Amino acid sequence: MSSAELPTSTASVASSVGTVASADHDRRPKVPRVGVFGWGIVAPKSPNIEAFARNLEKSESWLTPFDGFGPSNFLVGQPDFRFEDYKPWIDARFAPRHYQNLKEKMDSPSLYAIGAFIQALGQNPGLEELMQELGSQAHVYLGTGLGAVETMYQSSVTLYLAQQRWNRFWGSRENNSALTAYLEGERKGVEGVPLNPADAEGDLVELSLAWEAYWTERSPELREYLDEAARIDALVMEGGVEHGKLHVLRERGKRHARLQEKWSAPEPPWRVSANLIWNIHNTPASQVSILGRITGLAFAPVAACSTFGVALRLAMQAIERGEAKVVVVGATDPPPHPLVVGSFYGARVLSASRQVSNPLTQLQGTHVAGGSVVWIVGDMEYLESKGMTPLGMEPIAAGVSSDAHHIITPSLAGPQAAIRQALEEAHTSPEKIATWDLHATATPGDYAEMTTLRTMLPETVMVTARKGTFGHGMSAGGGWELTAQYLGYASGHLFPTLLTEKSLNPAIAGIHGQFVFADSCIAAEGFAGKLSSGIGGINACVISRPLQHKKE
Repeated sequence: MSSAELPTSTASVASSVGTVASADHDRRPKVPRVGVFGWGIVAPKSPNIEAFARNLEKSESWLTPFDGFGPSNFLVGQPDFRFEDYKPWIDARFAPRHYQNLKEKMDSPSLYAIGAFIQALGQNPGLEELMQELGSQAHVYLGTGLGAVETMYQSSVTLYLAQQRWNRFWGSRENNSALTAYLEGERKGVEGVPLNPADAEGDLVELSLAWEAYWTERSPELREYLDEAARIDALVMEGGVEHGKLHVLRERGKRHARLQEKWSAPEPPWRVSANLIWNIHNTPASQVSILGRITGLAFAPVAACSTFGVALRLAMQAIERGEAKVVVVGATDPPPHPLVVGSFYGARVLSASRQVSNPLTQLQGTHVAGGSVVWIVGDMEYLESKGMTPLGMEPIAAGVSSDAHHIITPSLAGPQAAIRQALEEAHTSPEKIATWDLHATATPGDYAEMTTLRTMLPETVMVTARKGTFGHGMSAGGGWELTAQYLGYASGHLFPTLLTEKSLNPAIAGIHGQFVFADSCIAAEGFAGKLSSGIGGINACVISRPLQHKKE
């Protein structure tokens, strides 16, 4: 279908973009060019960037059965990762206990990000020292889509079980004189008492929980315990701050232990692991800043599936404004977890057919995946002057938009706006885009995305879709796809996908005819585009071009 065959409204959109962005990229106002000078990957079957590149050469899925529910109908992208591989690097720079502290306290998103960051330092020796010397002009923008799911889950389970033990202890006759009095007939002033499990039949679990919680709140003995605990925590420091702090902490610990012994009480439910707050969403970015000794701005952009593209745009803007010379950008996700797999299935966007659900085919649903992607981007001229070599391609624009439409169903106008912005800021036209990587999640949204694409780009553009290969990393997936595109251009061809001409959905085949298939190896030429569309309707579109040789 050519642009002439498109409906009038869509043809006019394509025409207007071509008119606005008709100037060549090289004629745009002089701003610093941005290059990629380091990258690292943690992905299914790919513990590092080298394995990722090798695996892309083969038209194979990297998905495996999920083991979270026993025998499973779900296929997921389980990251291949060993944090031990990075121990020598960490041990060479930090005290011996540092590695062990990270292993014990950090959830997988932070560990994956650390691994990918260390990999990224390897492509251009000297990057690590340079970022330290740059001070406030070296930044870290590293986000996560789902965060520390396992830490949150384990903390919740621990709290739940501790609360039940607590309620069972203080809600029993032995430790609750108010309950004893009630059971012996003193009912005056007691209201809203739940049904006593002893008087009921059938499933008593919920009744028991409600009964114990009710009486725990009314236990005079618990009030006595809490009064004594409050006096212990009211102990104040004496003398110097450092010595006084250690002394009072030790004294509080001794007295709390004696209090527990006195009452033979279970541990209070509020004594949960501090790992929950050590693993909030900015922790991967913070850990990278600590390990790299990067003292400039570090924060976590969170934009669901568009996180990597949004982080890249922010980095390019910071470099173009002169606020940064180098920025670490990235995204990181936990491994597939029962909560996440179940939630995606509940949202009706996950396949449970035991078969790989490939984008652009039967549209049965996506596959959850975990891992990380980290790039080190910087001022091209500055870093080349330091003897460093750019990688892959040159990102020249990143357009962003919001659908303002629906939490999960994509709109037409939202992605169009991101694509239009990217083309305009790249100072290029749709006709110069040679290849395009889709967000494509193997859901009915693939049809809408292809329809949107053809309102903006010509029938000649060669399309790729890769979530059937490595799955859907909530925040990292877009970065994996962009890295695959860049690696393809660096090798001179576009890597094959899982798609075949026979499996292509007929409705999608009627919209567009140029795709990279499982048996094709297409030459990588011209400008390249990549769209990511995140939950909440957040879109990011990256336009890139082949690297130009440095002028002598």
